[in-house]
Amino acid sequence: MTTPRTQAARRTRIAEVLASRSIHSQEELRAILAADGFAVTQATLSRDLLDLGAVKATNGDGRAAYVLPADPGHETGAELARLVRAAHELVVSVDHSANIVVVRTPPGGAQYLASAFDRAQWRPVLGTVAGDDTVFLVTRGGSAGSDVAAEILAMAEGRMPAGTEGS
Repeated sequence: MTTPRTQAARRTRIAEVLASRSIHSQEELRAILAADGFAVTQATLSRDLLDLGAVKATNGDGRAAYVLPADPGHETGAELARLVRAAHELVVSVDHSANIVVVRTPPGGAQYLASAFDRAQWRPVLGTVAGDDTVFLVTRGGSAGSDVAAEILAMAEGRMPAGTEGS
């Protein structure tokens, strides 16, 4: 099987490596990736680890090693930060009606933004549907659309959603 040298393939490989062995440094991980054909800079690797939600934690032998979040269904600070970055870069306008929020993006940006919402698993959003330049978000509350729309506008201005600053 041939693996493309894409960001998605690289991040999948990083997750596999972190799940299979203790990695104590970015340099150690970079060397493994290089051996697998992924030439990455430290800055790229750092962003990958952040976006994957990897953190350093003490393992069984008392040494710090990178680990991935134990609960992939849990909001992580890294995924929320990724969502805020995406909203800041892509949100053109936001409107709402009852429990529906409509977010406009530049052409081609809607699916990326919807993916950021899906990956963040931000509690107020039940689900997303994306076209080319429009994202529909269904909120959990029957009339939560206005609150969620306001939070998305705050994200577009670079602020974390209310109640998540400590995430």
